[in-house]
Amino acid sequence: MIRAKKKRHRWALLTAYDAPTAEILEKAGVDFILVGDSVGMVVLGYPSTICVSMDEMIHHAKAVRRGAKRSLIIGDMPLQGIQHGSRQALESAKRFIREAGCDAVKLEWGPKALRMTKLFIRHKIPVMGHVGLTPQTARKKNGFKVQGQDAKSAIEILKAAKAFEDQGVFSVLLECVPREVARWITRELRIPVIGIGAGPDCDGQVLVFHDLVGIFKKFRPRFVKRYAELDSVMMCAVTNYVREVKTRKFPAKKHSFSMSAKELTGFRNEAKQL
Repeated sequence: MIRAKKKRHRWALLTAYDAPTAEILEKAGVDFILVGDSVGMVVLGYPSTICVSMDEMIHHAKAVRRGAKRSLIIGDMPLQGIQHGSRQALESAKRFIREAGCDAVKLEWGPKALRMTKLFIRHKIPVMGHVGLTPQTARKKNGFKVQGQDAKSAIEILKAAKAFEDQGVFSVLLECVPREVARWITRELRIPVIGIGAGPDCDGQVLVFHDLVGIFKKFRPRFVKRYAELDSVMMCAVTNYVREVKTRKFPAKKHSFSMSAKELTGFRNEAKQL
């Protein structure tokens, strides 16, 4: 049971949106794979996560499941999948489980979050809560910046995390809060707390895969550590390909197929009659 491992395990989570990436993550030992609504920005080219539809999330979640058959996969509830209330939210959550083969869903904190969480769990859908910076509502609040920097707002984040726990979530994701607040919340909760921009004292960490490997470069949050710069590797590969095509260096003989001499002669003779 996940809760029982809280004091003796460190969870490493990453996002994935396609089968090949999911396969890599599973082989590398990632504990959970999150099919995040961040797909909207890092893959689909939207200006924000709120543009992502439920159909798009299911499409990518199904691909992730095909690539990682044994991993625990969490589907991120997009704003468009919950904006019309609990009934819509439940149907969206069921789609993640039934259609995409996910094991759980993630739900951002909001006015209806507890009601939705209670409903999901009643229908045996495991839930990860999300508090602190919640991208789906950030623009309506105080923007994309560190949350809980004053005592009052920090207490509200703590209350939200505890409220999620009381409803029965298996974990809480804590985004962009001071490390002191994250440390307190991690110690207070009996369930694992997964941090992103929340310092080193959480029970685990999550990052967006495209940030980690240096593919997404439109902006770089302070909490991101790049473990590779794959954009430069990919750019070099494509540049070399373009050059070799234009100079007729590619494809070479070893990249081509041939006919037998007999069949080639027959082809030429018949072709001349056309």
